[in-house]
Amino acid sequence: MVASGCTGEPTVSGVIPADPGLRPQADPGWDAWVAAFRPRAAAAGIPADVIDGAFRGAGFLPGVVERDRNQTEFRRSFEDYLAIVAPEAKVQAGRAAFARQRGTLAAIEARYGVPAEIVCAIWGVESNYGARRGDIPTISALSTLAYDGRRGAFFESQLLAAMRILQAGDVTAGRMVGSWAGAMGHTQFIPTSYLQSAVDFTGDGRRDIWGEDPTDALASAASYLAGAGWQRGGSWAVEDPAGNLTPDAGGPSFRTGPNFRVIKRYNNSDSYALGVGYLADRIAGGGPLRQGFGPDRYGLTIDQRQDLQRRLTASGFDTGGTDGVIGPNSRAAIAAFQASRGLPATGDPSPALLAML
Repeated sequence: MVASGCTGEPTVSGVIPADPGLRPQADPGWDAWVAAFRPRAAAAGIPADVIDGAFRGAGFLPGVVERDRNQTEFRRSFEDYLAIVAPEAKVQAGRAAFARQRGTLAAIEARYGVPAEIVCAIWGVESNYGARRGDIPTISALSTLAYDGRRGAFFESQLLAAMRILQAGDVTAGRMVGSWAGAMGHTQFIPTSYLQSAVDFTGDGRRDIWGEDPTDALASAASYLAGAGWQRGGSWAVEDPAGNLTPDAGGPSFRTGPNFRVIKRYNNSDSYALGVGYLADRIAGGGPLRQGFGPDRYGLTIDQRQDLQRRLTASGFDTGGTDGVIGPNSRAAIAAFQASRGLPATGDPSPALLAML
């Protein structure tokens, strides 16, 4: 069932995924699942040539199953979330991206009523302004997840939607790439959201969210928000000590408006909506939050956590960055340092550890 291209066909960017587990591989169980899926796709109205073309070069992706089963189940603090999605470097990159796309974003805002800075912020959060659109073959990823079965019905519906996109001629199977879970392009649309909201803003006859030109993707994000009920001139949220939402105890509070709920339709998370809105405000020239965050559960502020990461890396224990977020890389570096000093390798940061460094 798996065609000759299954060992790693170059994606739209011409890059084969570095992880071998994310390159299509032969798997008898996946082959059998695809054989059973084909008549279901045909019954749903997908032509045989589209089905054949979709699976040409496709295959099982063991790395996708691994990622799906190993998703970390914990609540990241809002402070950590902001440090990841809206650090100062991303704010500056966003202002530069906004300047490059100013005319396009203005035209999109005029048509859909969604502020240009909100659209630009979604672009930044979803793909770092197009720099990280994903390089995993979408048909392979979705069929792998549908076959694996943890959320089989959902991913089969996404696979059928992806085939309808191919049927419409908006993209070829080889160029249809994205994240391991099937989100695609500059604004990371899943296939059903694409069918619902994607638009051909450039007028070239294709709704292209995958290519270097982000125009259709940006317009599609605005189309999605407009369809979800975006209120022209309405607020998303404002920082307010008496606000109705305080994500982190002791941190800033926000008074949310009607468009806050609309942003959550894109991703149903308070932190996501606040992160998009905050990044949008910063891109538009606004300043940082007025209310800071206190020490974390380990007794460290973000400045101290960043200092800890810098000192660990300088001592030969690489934390993989200095964003102040104590994630797996930082915890591994802490544990290695602790072990080198004969201490229990807990991986936990502390003021005492910082003082030792």
